[in-house]
Amino acid sequence: MKPIVLASSSPRRRRLLRELGVAFSVRVPDVDERPLSGERPGPHVRRLALAKARAVARGLAPGCGAQWVVGADTVVVLDGRILGKPRDAADARGMLARLSGRTHEVLTGVALVPAAGGRARTAVVRSRVTMKPFDEATIRRYVAGGEPLDKAGSYAVQGRGRHLVARVAGSLTNVVGLPLERLGRLFATVGVSLTPGSGGPGSR
Repeated sequence: MKPIVLASSSPRRRRLLRELGVAFSVRVPDVDERPLSGERPGPHVRRLALAKARAVARGLAPGCGAQWVVGADTVVVLDGRILGKPRDAADARGMLARLSGRTHEVLTGVALVPAAGGRARTAVVRSRVTMKPFDEATIRRYVAGGEPLDKAGSYAVQGRGRHLVARVAGSLTNVVGLPLERLGRLFATVGVSLTPGSGGPGSR
């Protein structure tokens, strides 16, 4: 077990951590991701990031070597409404039609939880994404390729979906699913440096 555990099934979050050169393990949390009644996007992603990290931390064996668990949750927000992962291809096409030519927000909640218990650190990061106008044929081709079907908002800025994006204001890694800049600052509050090649806790 590595000192850092990523509580996520997302290959995109794994790839981002690898790019930092951080040593980490992966555990997939079992958490209901549906919004609570009346829950706003910011509190929603903060709650789920914390719930994911705590769920994994509870399942770690004492003395396993883990020190910190990282949880994250990302949503797309348009007109105050949360757009999560699409139910199916038709739902993905509907989301993309609403996003076409408009600016929306991407919110990611991040949680840093001590593996042995203790005070958690959390943050919510917001980026603004402006989409190009695109027609129904473009939407159908994109959805038919399968990429949008497991993505919040039905697009991947790091994949073919980048061709639908006009500009991003704010953290690009936040839009991908894990805001590395804010994660680094959270780790800094507990005395851990997440600079490239640092290896994470215990590396200095």
